[in-house]
Amino acid sequence: MKIVTSEEMRRIEQACEARGLPTSTLMDNAGLAVAKHIDRLVGGVSGRSILILIGPGNNGGDGLVAARHLHDWGAGITLYLLKPRPADDKNLALARQRHISTVEAEADAGLVKLDSLVLTSDIILDAVFGTGKSRGISGIFKQVLERVSQKAHRGKQLVVALDLPSGLDADSGAVDPATPTADVTITLGFPKHGLFRFPGAEKTGRLILADIGIPADLAEDIPVDLITDDWLKSVLPRRPLSANKGTFGRALVIAGSINYIGAAFLACAGAARVGAGLVTLATARSLQPVLAAKLAETTYLPLPEAEPGIIGPEAGDTVESALDNYDALLIGCGLGQHPATIEFLNSVFSRVADRKRPGLILDADALNILTRHSRWWQRLPPHCVLTPHPGEMARLTELPVENIQRERVKTAQDMAKLWGKTVVLKGAFTVIAASDGRTRISGAANPGLASAGTGDVLAGAIAGLAAQGLPLFEAAACGVALHARAGELVRDELGDAGMLAGDLLTALPKVIKGLK
Repeated sequence: MKIVTSEEMRRIEQACEARGLPTSTLMDNAGLAVAKHIDRLVGGVSGRSILILIGPGNNGGDGLVAARHLHDWGAGITLYLLKPRPADDKNLALARQRHISTVEAEADAGLVKLDSLVLTSDIILDAVFGTGKSRGISGIFKQVLERVSQKAHRGKQLVVALDLPSGLDADSGAVDPATPTADVTITLGFPKHGLFRFPGAEKTGRLILADIGIPADLAEDIPVDLITDDWLKSVLPRRPLSANKGTFGRALVIAGSINYIGAAFLACAGAARVGAGLVTLATARSLQPVLAAKLAETTYLPLPEAEPGIIGPEAGDTVESALDNYDALLIGCGLGQHPATIEFLNSVFSRVADRKRPGLILDADALNILTRHSRWWQRLPPHCVLTPHPGEMARLTELPVENIQRERVKTAQDMAKLWGKTVVLKGAFTVIAASDGRTRISGAANPGLASAGTGDVLAGAIAGLAAQGLPLFEAAACGVALHARAGELVRDELGDAGMLAGDLLTALPKVIKGLK
């Protein structure tokens, strides 16, 4: 499912016109789709009181179409026109033929009628501004939207935004001070980038996509996709009845140090819980007995130590001798940055630079150690996934975190192309970018995942999927999506505070089962 800019959406609509799908048809489709979604959301609109805020442009036209369908299904509709519509407005005429109540804002002194309508409505539909709004909101528009925000009681009225909450920039996610907060946003045709960027995402509420009949091929050249359940199901590794553990691949995980023992456990368990056939942990020799008590199913490659719990430089030989036995190699979780570990990792990087397998996934301290070298990406093979959080991305790029967060998609795309690697820029709405421009975005933002160790589980999940034969870009995007859905499963059960990284481990196979 493509995610589009406002300019891309305009181009698609123009292409629809050339295909014989005029704006009027798309508007009819949009209004009907919005009405159907509202009907489903509340279990039937018959007998419900619905206030629809109508703007002067196409967004208002969509709202008028929705109004007549909702009226025909038994809802009590009031149209609140923020500005007069054109005299030849067909959709307004059809609403008036049905004797749908209409109030004009300019005739509502002190917005007294609006106040009463907001307080007595079950549903408020914001159909004021869509993707075309770029200037600040002022005048009667500002007054009405601010009044709705002040008077609507969250939990009593369902506030629905049509396409976008009015005043939310479709590209940047910036919001006008008057932008109302929606419980649900029903976006039209394709989701817009601003719905996955802050602060706009805070105003969006639950996001629903309404199909308005746009031919899918008109968006084929757009490189950014939202990860959907249908896509996830299409790439999940198959599990044939005749399988053995070799069928599902072997992952080697180089992780852990004296201060970060848990990271090794979480990464290995993450790889196993997404279905890898065999997971081997390469860690400091003295940590192996400790981790074996938690990771009964994992095999081990004990590594020579510089000191207790710290991998020594000579361990590179041990790792190299084992590489041919594995399909995926994860490096970095909890390794620390002891000088001996840095020397060890530099040795490993030199040994994998010219290898076509195993597929390489770099996380955490592996990324931090790389930044000590100029043009560090030239030391790595192209079949490589980097999984930085914004702070690590700042170190890798030498860009301020604020700049990265402001342009997450562009930054991930630009760096993936420059480095020739797959980049997973973690955080709310994680971005996965391939070096060829393909980009996928997770639709999840879950504060419960903002706790220690969740990134280790994600890195392990990506490695486990890569071990099963998924191409690295697909393994990265699939791992991100499964991890996010596992987080939602735990949040639904426990809430978004107090979630632990370990809680995700048993949720991962449940998510996979649910998708299947």
